[in-house]
Amino acid sequence: MVTNALIDQWMRDAEAPFQGWDFGYLDGRLVEDKPTWDYLALARAAAAQSHDILDIDTGGGESFSRLAPFPGRAMAVEGYVPNLAVARGRLEPLGIPVIQADSASSLPFEDGLFDLVLNRHGSIAPAEIHRVLKRGGVLLTQQVGGDNLADLAACFGAAPAWPDNTLEIVSGRLQGQGFEIRRAEAWRGPVTFSDVGTLVYFLKAIPWVVDGFEVERHLRVLEALQARLESGHPLRFTATRFLIDALKA
Repeated sequence: MVTNALIDQWMRDAEAPFQGWDFGYLDGRLVEDKPTWDYLALARAAAAQSHDILDIDTGGGESFSRLAPFPGRAMAVEGYVPNLAVARGRLEPLGIPVIQADSASSLPFEDGLFDLVLNRHGSIAPAEIHRVLKRGGVLLTQQVGGDNLADLAACFGAAPAWPDNTLEIVSGRLQGQGFEIRRAEAWRGPVTFSDVGTLVYFLKAIPWVVDGFEVERHLRVLEALQARLESGHPLRFTATRFLIDALKA
């Protein structure tokens, strides 16, 4: 049953602060299965063999900072302005400069500068990544699939924002730029929200899942999801990810 007190709680969840890429507010409330690979372990192994490393769309630097210390030079780019201060506060004390850049269009670096480009859930511009990598350099990326949480979006009458972000399409674009695909894997798994307020916070933090999401605007859908939960059916949806390891031959 949806009470005024419950709606007030949803409003508080919607207004809770979100910074960088930190979902600590949802600890214990959001349960995600993990892909069959360990991106951070793969990134750590690749970084150990590289001297010049770039992290694309670093967010708040949460993942990249976990790879430090690096054997050589490491840099990061971030295009979302609110994340810049967070990323710089986390990465610059580690000796990692963070540069503002729109990685979907261009990277502000000279040709052939990096041995390794890391990209976890960031934009992929195949020509630019190819350009800034040295010959023999590696791109390691974990991407959010184009149909990620499509079943959740459908509850709100929304469609995925980037349906072309699939393993097949991105691999093809990279190959078209001259990359050799050394590893390519896709994965699907469940993500479960313990309550509607968790879902509210998530949709506010990641606004492209349901464009223009607001509690008041989508109250009827939230009420239906609450009824679904109370009837014994979990708020479980489908996450998709894919991994590509590509070599600039």
